Amino acid sequence: MSSQADVLSTKAQVQRNKGSLNAAGFTDYYDIDDLLTEEHKLIRQSIRDFVKKEISPNVEKWAQDAYFPSDIVRKFGDVGAFGPTIPTEYGGGGLDYISYGLIMQEIERGDSGMRSTASVQGSLVMYPIYQYGSEEQRRKYLPKLASGEWLGCFGLTEPDHGSNPGGMMTTIKDQGDYYLLNGAKLWISNSPQSQVAVVWAKDDNGRIRGVIVEQGMEGFTAPEIHNKWSLRASITGELVFDNVKIPKENILPNIDGLKGPLSCLDSARYGIAWGALGAAIDCYESALKYSLQREQFGKPIAGFQLQQKKLAEMITEITKAQLMVWRLGMLKNEGKATSAQISMAKRNSVEIALHIAREARQIHGGMGITGEYPIMRHMMNLESVVTYEGTHDIHLLITGADITGIQAFK
Repeated sequence: MSSQADVLSTKAQVQRNKGSLNAAGFTDYYDIDDLLTEEHKLIRQSIRDFVKKEISPNVEKWAQDAYFPSDIVRKFGDVGAFGPTIPTEYGGGGLDYISYGLIMQEIERGDSGMRSTASVQGSLVMYPIYQYGSEEQRRKYLPKLASGEWLGCFGLTEPDHGSNPGGMMTTIKDQGDYYLLNGAKLWISNSPQSQVAVVWAKDDNGRIRGVIVEQGMEGFTAPEIHNKWSLRASITGELVFDNVKIPKENILPNIDGLKGPLSCLDSARYGIAWGALGAAIDCYESALKYSLQREQFGKPIAGFQLQQKKLAEMITEITKAQLMVWRLGMLKNEGKATSAQISMAKRNSVEIALHIAREARQIHGGMGITGEYPIMRHMMNLESVVTYEGTHDIHLLITGADITGIQAFK
């Protein structure tokens, strides 16, 4: 049987091999760090340190207990995870899209549910208020959302309308001095604890409008969804509107039509493309470390061909995805990224993350199903990520429509 010294020697050799981990300890086989600025690296390290301190030591218990730690909202605000691309005058970070991606990547290395909390707040609540709201709305809501004083949610999906949001049944009726909001939304991250909801509903002309709904408005409830097997450390619920009176100043004035919510989803899907990659990296790094420590038949299992095949394929897919999301971030910074490009990246990152999680579970053997390792939690979380904000199949058809000019989902 190999000695402990032999095992340590093998591990040391892996660390010396080019591309396993860079000097800062990040999985980076193609020296992609050379494409990042020093500010990017500092932001990434700051969020990684935050995740290691505030999320990683606790998240397995949170997930086991189906518990959402509400105090994490303020902590996310303090570390700048909410609305990092929103201008600083409104409480945001004023950062570029590479920075935003890296923030989402590091949070999801900790947990997809935690990343969902942050990305909903920034991309689906703060973004539409900033992009389509009045100056008064920006001043009222954005600083409190950025700081984590308020939590927000986004109401688009309905019980009978998921991939087809244009078929929504939720309505706002003009009553002269106010609007009357009726309907329901389902699978809404953050909703049971949110102070603010950005909701999309059809007006009297059948046009989709954005509405800011506040906690405490009469007729507005947000019941929690229980018994989830996925995203158990985040909170999910419904939004129910029963003749809710909406002041006219709560309508987003600068957008109507489906373009409004879809543009928000583009921003969130971009964050998911980076975030799911973070989950993939965490699974890969755990599998690599475990394979070097676990001995069978007289040597670390990392020395067996089939395990090396798994690990080599993992790092290959991670590297391809890293290059894709970096390029997409540059296109976002230049205002050139298309919805179809974002769809491709979201779909690819989640697909490779799910595959890597499953392969990593096999490398961990029976230990892979326990809370001693993050694999099973990531795997269950990713089963939600592959469906929400555009299902795996719909994103494939978005690419198909883009390259053929023919929409297959209508």
